[in-house]
Amino acid sequence: MSALRRKFGEDYQVVNTNQGITFSAPVKRKRQRFVEKNGRCNVQHGNLGGETSRYISDLFTTLVDLKWRWNLLIFILTYTVAWLVMASMWWVIAYIRGDLSHGGHDKSYTPCVANVYNFPSAFLFFIETEATIGYGYRYITEKCPEGIILFLFQSLLGSIVDAFLIGCMFIKMSQPKKRAETLMFSQYAVISQRDGKLCLMFRVGNLRNSHMVSAQIRCKLIKSRQTPEGEFLPLDQCELDVGFGTGADQLFLVSPLTICHEINTKSPFFDLSQRSLMNEQFEIVVILEGIVETTGMTCQARTSYTEDEVLWGNRFLPVMSLEEGFFRVDYSQFHNTFEVPTPPYSVKEQEEKSSLTSPNPLPVAPTPSSPMLGNGGRGARRERLLSADYADHVEDQAFRLPRKLQRMSSTKEELLWRGLKTGPALPGGKASSTGDLPLSIQRLRSSSIPVAMQGQPEEQVQLLSLDGDAEEDELEKQRLPAAIRTITAPTPPLVQIPLVGSRPEDNLPAKLRRMNADR
Repeated sequence: MSALRRKFGEDYQVVNTNQGITFSAPVKRKRQRFVEKNGRCNVQHGNLGGETSRYISDLFTTLVDLKWRWNLLIFILTYTVAWLVMASMWWVIAYIRGDLSHGGHDKSYTPCVANVYNFPSAFLFFIETEATIGYGYRYITEKCPEGIILFLFQSLLGSIVDAFLIGCMFIKMSQPKKRAETLMFSQYAVISQRDGKLCLMFRVGNLRNSHMVSAQIRCKLIKSRQTPEGEFLPLDQCELDVGFGTGADQLFLVSPLTICHEINTKSPFFDLSQRSLMNEQFEIVVILEGIVETTGMTCQARTSYTEDEVLWGNRFLPVMSLEEGFFRVDYSQFHNTFEVPTPPYSVKEQEEKSSLTSPNPLPVAPTPSSPMLGNGGRGARRERLLSADYADHVEDQAFRLPRKLQRMSSTKEELLWRGLKTGPALPGGKASSTGDLPLSIQRLRSSSIPVAMQGQPEEQVQLLSLDGDAEEDELEKQRLPAAIRTITAPTPPLVQIPLVGSRPEDNLPAKLRRMNADR
């Protein structure tokens, strides 16, 4: 079975057709993390060769980095061995001097160390001397210079061993690693919209009342990639911007805060969508650094989020509430999230879609107070009218005019078509409109109207305004767009020509009247 899985992969299934029982391997193995949730880096160093001697050169740091069980073992063994070695040296001095042969020292014999008869008594003497207990029963005499020298060596060696081991234990106990246990990170990271922008967010909190001085947060994206040159970079590290340019990475960590990474063109998640998130493999490492207020030591807390721990379209529940006289933080809701409407597309897809669907902004007709109403504005409007798109847009907007302007336009158009249908006026007519007719009809009509006789004053042409006041009409025309003014241009005025007589013959030229008279 194991051989088949190694050959065909973990998704290989073995089916027993006789009993109808199916044995299947797990579809997806557990994700191998680069940094564990508790902040421990999942990296082991091997094949160091001769580089192991570097650990001995920095013995103090090596002892501090060891686990507690190894530290306690080294602590106990060091003191035990030192005591046994020093007790043996005192016993050797007593043996050489012959102090051990005298079972009970008489008053006439002066030993090196009084009342040391065997190894246990030598060991007790060393412990009393090293611990400065001084019971007063065993002591060094002045007749033993070698004992005095050994006593000085014992005092120096004991001070060095005490300083090294006790200092190592003190530093290990006062390490700020345990302070990081009271710094919380949310179990999941979420992706949703904030201020109209797609953001990656997670939450941090401080369980203690003591603050983290100069707290700063950083994020790293761990993802394997291949360069255009073909080089494979395993676990390549990329920086995620969490407000470095705006100072948002500097935290005042009194209450839980939501850290936000804006997904834009500079973000490595620029082309990340809800669908592609299921197929991606990456890890986000979060590093929180600060100075412990009570000890003044620098503390660093770490955690990580894999692609399975990033929730698309979710948001964190609020944990802050206002009580009477203070703010309360409910840490039972610290890790909880809820779904919110979020587009499933990446920022790249949204930008491409918006650029395709949104047309170019159309120009707006200027208002009377706009500076475009001058000569330069007239030329610009004339150029925009040459565009078919703009003309269609203006024609659509013509139906959105106020009712008063629509009535003005419809009235002028009716007068134009009425003038085309009426044709030339009868000889006895009082007035005739020629400006509304085409150019060929105007020429025929002008030839049919008799010219005033010689000696008569020239005909006075009176222009009649259709709307009454000319100034008001000009003001109304300026308020219209350029294209509408071309459609609703005022019709030419009526031309009133005075008649000479009441008969039709009186309106003929003088030459024709003489010809008729001769006939």
